[in-house]
Amino acid sequence: MPNWVRWVLGVMVAVVAIGPPVALYRAQYIHAKRFREVEPGRVYRSGQMTESGFREMIERHGIKTVVNLQHEQPDPLLVDRWLGKSTIRESELCRELGVRYVLLTPDVLPPGNTLDKQPPVVAEWLALLDDESNYPILLHCKAGLHRTGRLTAIYRMEYHGWSQGEALRELRANGYGFVAASESDDFVVQFIQNYKPRGKHEKLTAQAAEVIARGAMKAEGVRR
Repeated sequence: MPNWVRWVLGVMVAVVAIGPPVALYRAQYIHAKRFREVEPGRVYRSGQMTESGFREMIERHGIKTVVNLQHEQPDPLLVDRWLGKSTIRESELCRELGVRYVLLTPDVLPPGNTLDKQPPVVAEWLALLDDESNYPILLHCKAGLHRTGRLTAIYRMEYHGWSQGEALRELRANGYGFVAASESDDFVVQFIQNYKPRGKHEKLTAQAAEVIARGAMKAEGVRR
């Protein structure tokens, strides 16, 4: 048997042996892309999943709010499954499931924003977290690593009392990268190293403002 025939047969055998497991892994990976539990019944994180993946996780965990962090894809088209052709907008899927859909843009900073300033999205994220009606929350970006990791770190420091070091260790453990999760990354400096958790009084004031705002909205609705 010619050597080239043996080589071709060897490649074919390898494809047959390796192909199905790899395909199964990819299908499962994309379905629930890096879905992780941050705090049971409260906060979950992930990458961009398929439609079926979002449906499963939203229904399984009773998600009430989905937060998308992709400024480049403010309303992503979700494929129904890996290599699927059917698509649906993420906001449309959320409406169908009765879930609130929120877009935050942690990588878009206003002109003049420097490393010593807090990105505006931090206050928006805290406002969502202060409102108990938003829980459970699913936070995601494209890969579920960097943008998602930074806002998860703020949640840890603000609500779990974690130190910056603990938050950075979780970043690294979840794939952010050892070198990136340091002062070499401007976003780590802005979001984590510069972050100062609010005091109890500030939290209560923020919650009171939220209650007043919701009451005003309801009153306005009654007047109309």
